[in-house]
Amino acid sequence: MSFPKGFLWGGATSAAQIEGAYNRDGKGLSTADMMTLAESGNPREITEKIESDKFYPTHFAIDHYDRYEEDIALFAEMGFKVYRLSFAWTRIFPNGDDEVPNEKGLAFYDKVIDLCLSYGIEPLVTIQHFDTPMGLEKYGFWKSRKVVDLFVKYSEVLLRHFNGRVRYWLTFNEINNMSTMPWNAGGISINASEKDKMVAAYHQLVASAKVVKLAHEIDPNNQVGMMYNGHFSYPNSPDPEDIQGNEEFQQKMLFYADVQCRGVYPNFKLKELERQNIVLPTQEGDAEILKEGTVDYISFSYYLTHVCGKKTKGIIKGLNGLETGYTNPYIKRTQWGWGIDPKGLRYALNFLYNRYQLLLIIVENGLGAEDKIEEDGTIQDDYRIDYIKQHLIEMKKAIDLDGVPVMGYTAWGPIDLVAASTGQLRKRYGFIYVDLNDFGQGTGNRIRKKSFDWYKEVISSNGENLSI
Repeated sequence: MSFPKGFLWGGATSAAQIEGAYNRDGKGLSTADMMTLAESGNPREITEKIESDKFYPTHFAIDHYDRYEEDIALFAEMGFKVYRLSFAWTRIFPNGDDEVPNEKGLAFYDKVIDLCLSYGIEPLVTIQHFDTPMGLEKYGFWKSRKVVDLFVKYSEVLLRHFNGRVRYWLTFNEINNMSTMPWNAGGISINASEKDKMVAAYHQLVASAKVVKLAHEIDPNNQVGMMYNGHFSYPNSPDPEDIQGNEEFQQKMLFYADVQCRGVYPNFKLKELERQNIVLPTQEGDAEILKEGTVDYISFSYYLTHVCGKKTKGIIKGLNGLETGYTNPYIKRTQWGWGIDPKGLRYALNFLYNRYQLLLIIVENGLGAEDKIEEDGTIQDDYRIDYIKQHLIEMKKAIDLDGVPVMGYTAWGPIDLVAASTGQLRKRYGFIYVDLNDFGQGTGNRIRKKSFDWYKEVISSNGENLSI
C-alpha cells in the first residue's frame, strides 16, 4: 500500500495558539484573548475584560510572532509540503469592523507566507480559527447579520492580497463547534439558547458560502474547503433505540457539513428547528448563496470517536461532546481522557466520502501528552510516534483498499502550542518541544523530539517508512 504521488504532508497550527503578541502592531482583542488558563480541574474562564490577576495563555503563547523564522525553518527541515495556519482577523481588522485593514498585520503574514513559499511549503490558510474580534460584541457577534458582511470584507482583503501565493483556503475552523464550544466558534456563550446558536451558525454558513463564491471569482485556481470537527460515533448496541440515539447525535454535527457540501439544510435539521420553534433569519437570495457557495473539499480533525445511544439522544454535553452517556471498553485513552481509536479514522474517511464524494484532507490529528526531557537532553516520545503511526496505517488502508481520495495530512500541532480546550502548554502535541510551562515561563527554546526525525522520514518516504 502507498500514498498518492504529491500527497500533502505537513502540520497545522492556529494564530491564537502560537503567535502571542496579542496587543502589538495594532492587533485588537479576540475572543481567544479573553480565555484564562484552566487550573485545578476547573474549566477555562471567559472574562469580560483583561484582569491582571488572571493568566491568559494566548497573550504570549509560544511567541511565534517573533520566532516564526525559526519555527518555519524547522517545519522545512521536516520536509513539510503544506503548512496549515490561520490568520488572526484582529491583526487585519483590529475591531472587526474597521474601515481599512491594518498594514502591519498584512505585513506580518506577508513574511510568513513568503517564507513558506521560499521553502517550497504550500500554505493552507484558515480565515477564522476560534478568534472572533471582541469589537464585534456590540453587534452580538455572529448573532448579527452585519457580521456576515464584515467577515466577507475581511476575507476579500485576504483573497486579493495573497492571490497567487495562497491557493488553499478554509473559511471557519470546526464550524460545527457552534454546537459544542460556541464561544470558541463565534463569541456565543456556552449558556446561550439553542436559537442563538442556530442563528449564529446560519450566519456563518451564509458567510462561508459567500466567501467560497468570491474566492472562485477572484481566482478560479482557489480551492476553498470546510473544516469539520470530527464527531464520529458508534451505536452502543444493536438496540434500535441505541441506533437512533447514535444517528441523532451524528446529525447534530453533520448538518453543518450537509449545508457546506450540498448547499441546502437537510430535512432532518429543518424538522428539528420546527419542533424547537426556531425560525432562521433568512433573507431573499440566501438559498441561492448557499447553493452557489458549496466547498471544493472537506478538511476535518480526527482525535477520537464516541459511543452513543438511547441515553444520548442527540444531546451533546461536555468538552467536544465527550459526555455521551457511554464509554468504549475496547480502546485506550489519553492522559486527558480522549479515546485512542486509529481504526476509527478509516471508518471516518469512508463515512465522509460515502456521504459527500468530495476530496478529503485530515488537517488535525495528534496526541496531547506530557513530555519529559531526559538527562541527555532528548525527548523520547515513542508514544506519540506510535499514535500517529497507527493512524497513518489506517489512513493508508482507506486510500488503497477503499479508494477514498485523500489529498493530505497535517498533524496537530507540529510544535507545542496552547491547547484550545484547556489553555495548557503541558498538553503537548508537537514534534518540536517548546521550553515553556503553562504560565509561559521558560527559555522558549525549541528542541527536536524523537518524533521530529521520525516524521521527517515519513515525509521523505511519502509514508512508506513508518518504522520507529
